[in-house]
Amino acid sequence: MQDPHITHHGAHLGVTGSCHQLHLAHGRSLLIDCGSYQGAEQSFEEAFAFDARQVVALVITHVHLDHVGRIPQLFAAGFSGPILCSEPSARLLPLMLEDAWKLAYGADPQRLARFLALLAERVVPLRFGAHHEVSEGGLWLARLRFERAGHVLGSAWVECELGLGAPGEGKRVLFSGDLGAGDSPLVRPPALPGPADTLVLESTYGDRLHTCRAERQRALEVAIEQALADQGTLLIPSFSLGRAQELLFELSQILQCKSLVAQGSGAHPLNWPQLPVILDSPLASRITQAYRDLQAYWPEQSQEGQALQFPQMITLDNHEQHVHVVNYLASTVRPAIVIAGNGMCSGGRIVNYLKRMLPDPRHNVLFTGYQAKGTPGALLQAAEGAEGFIAVDLDGERLTVRARVQTISGYSAHADQAGLVAFAQAVGPELRRVRLVHGEARAKTALTRCLREGLADEVVIEY
Repeated sequence: MQDPHITHHGAHLGVTGSCHQLHLAHGRSLLIDCGSYQGAEQSFEEAFAFDARQVVALVITHVHLDHVGRIPQLFAAGFSGPILCSEPSARLLPLMLEDAWKLAYGADPQRLARFLALLAERVVPLRFGAHHEVSEGGLWLARLRFERAGHVLGSAWVECELGLGAPGEGKRVLFSGDLGAGDSPLVRPPALPGPADTLVLESTYGDRLHTCRAERQRALEVAIEQALADQGTLLIPSFSLGRAQELLFELSQILQCKSLVAQGSGAHPLNWPQLPVILDSPLASRITQAYRDLQAYWPEQSQEGQALQFPQMITLDNHEQHVHVVNYLASTVRPAIVIAGNGMCSGGRIVNYLKRMLPDPRHNVLFTGYQAKGTPGALLQAAEGAEGFIAVDLDGERLTVRARVQTISGYSAHADQAGLVAFAQAVGPELRRVRLVHGEARAKTALTRCLREGLADEVVIEY
C-alpha cells in the first residue's frame, strides 16, 4: 500500500491557518482542521485549492480560530459532510464561531441564526478513545480515533486509519493537532500515541524549552506585586479560550493564598485582598462558563472548589461597562488586573486599554503567550527591556510606550521541544515519516535536528 497522500492548505509555511487534506480512496478526502490565518500570515489566505464537495468529513482537533475559523467559507464552497470533534469541542465550537462570524460578517441575527443552525446539524461529538468509521455509500473509507492532546479543553490528536483493506490493515496517519505541555491545571495531559506510519506534528515551540509551572506562577506573583507597587493596572492580553481560564485559575490560587497570609498576620500586604481581577471579554466569559460546565473533563485534582469564580473576579459584559472601567483605571491610582482579548493585541477590548495606558509608566503589560509576526503584540513585546521609550502603531495611532512590558514564559499551551520529541518517539518503530507543520522555519529546523537524534535513521523528516 502506498504512503498516505497529504496536501497542506495552511500552517505549513507558518503557525496559523491549519488545514490539512488527507486523500482517501475514490477521489474522496478528509480535511483535518480548517483554520484562519492571523497576523502577517493573513496574506497567505486564498480560495480553497480543492473541491470541498469531495471532502467526506471535517475533523477538528480543537476550536482555536487558527484551526476552525474558515468553516463558514468551507460551507459556502459546498462542503456538506459532518464535522467530527471531541465532546468538549462540540460545546465550545459554536461559541468561537458565533463571535468570529459577528466580526467578519456583522451581527445580522437571521444570517447568524441560519449559520449556527447549520453548524449544529453538522457537528458530531465523539468520545475520546472511541473509534469512528467514515464511509460513503456503504464503502469503508477510514477509521478515526480521538485522544486527548492536552492543549485546551477538548483538544485532540487524531489517528486516521485508511480504508483500502479491512479495518486494522490500513496505513495509519496521526495528526497531532496542537499538543499541550502536560502541566495545565484545567486540561489533562496528552495521551500517548499508538503506532502510526506517518506523523503530522506541530512544531510551534520546536526550538525551545518551557519553564516549570511553579516558576511561572511565581513570576506572575512578582508581576502583580509590581503593579501594586506602581499603583497601576496589570494588563494581560489573552485569548478567550484556554489562556484566560488558566490565568483565572492561577490568579484565584495566588489571591486565596495571599488572603490567608493577610488574615493570619492581621495585615494586608500591598492590599492583595482588595485587588480586583477584571475579565473584560464577553467571549472569554461565555467560554469560562462552558469550562465550569465541563468540569468533569478537568484533571481530578482541580475539580474541587470554584476556581473559575472567586470573590475578586469581576466580569464585564457590555461596552458601556468596558468604557467606564478603561477610563476609571486610566485616571485613578487604583491597582487592578485586567484580562482582555485579544491575545495578540490586533483587536478586541485590550486595544482600548493599551491606547490609554501605554504612555503611562504606572501600568504594566504582561504577555503570557506566543505573538505572531506582524501583530501589535509582537511589536509591543519588542519594547521589553528596550532602552528609552519606543513608539508603536496601535489601531491607527502612534503611541509612545512608557508602560513596563514583560513576558512570562511557561504559560504556553503548546508542548516544548522535549515534549514534541517524546510524542514522536512514543509512536514506536512503525513510524516511517514525520511531517512538521504549524511552526516557523527556525523552530522546524531545530526540531528536525532533535528528531534525527531521537528517531530511527530510516524515519524521513520533512517540512
